Amino acid sequence: MAGVAQEGADVAWSTRELADLAGTTVNTIRHYHRLGLLEEPTRRYNGYKQYGIEDFVRLLRIRRLVGLGVPLAQIQSISSDGDNGSQVLRQVDTSLAAEVERLRKVRSDIAAILRDGGSADTPSGFGAVAPRLSPSDSSLLHVITQLCDEDALADLKNMLESDPGPVDQEFDALPAEADEATRQRLAESLTPTLVRHLVDYPWLSDPAARLVKSEHVTRQTFVDAVIDLYNAAQIDVLVRAGLLAQKQLRLAHKD
Repeated sequence: MAGVAQEGADVAWSTRELADLAGTTVNTIRHYHRLGLLEEPTRRYNGYKQYGIEDFVRLLRIRRLVGLGVPLAQIQSISSDGDNGSQVLRQVDTSLAAEVERLRKVRSDIAAILRDGGSADTPSGFGAVAPRLSPSDSSLLHVITQLCDEDALADLKNMLESDPGPVDQEFDALPAEADEATRQRLAESLTPTLVRHLVDYPWLSDPAARLVKSEHVTRQTFVDAVIDLYNAAQIDVLVRAGLLAQKQLRLAHKD
């Protein structure tokens, strides 16, 4: 045993040898030196670093904690008695649980996109309806998902799940130079659907409670998006349909 101990005392590894032995990289070891996690070793006569068993064990301990997900900034603070280590590990476990849930949701979204043939950038939860949307509607959907809360988006999904009819297709194809009669007819055709949505989802008339941004920011962003994504004739039709729907609702309330 004495001979083995004497032989072990002479062990000295270069940085690269230590990295290979620990299954890491030279740059990682240098990074640990810069953070103060691993002390700088003594140097040989030729100026090269030489690491011993103590350095090797310390490196392995660091790698174990990193493997468990402990942030580098917290490794130094973990005490030898394990009390602080337990606290840090509980924090890591909470973060990992949240990450697992996020990944589960991501996998669910990917499965829906692959199943329904939607674009890879389809907003979460809209995989089934996205393939039926026009490019303008799809772009507006992306904007809306950043402005409304989850309940509002669930309602929007329900609205979009109804099969698109000839009116929707005609609206998508409406040229900017469409004449007055065509615009009015199309607006009147869209009005019943808009009325039904306003009745089924009253918050559409006053969406403030369903917004995740300020009302001013939301309104300006939405208006800018509509102006940029739809041509003048389409915007005119939407405005006309909105006015007609509000008028019908007022008349219904009077009755």
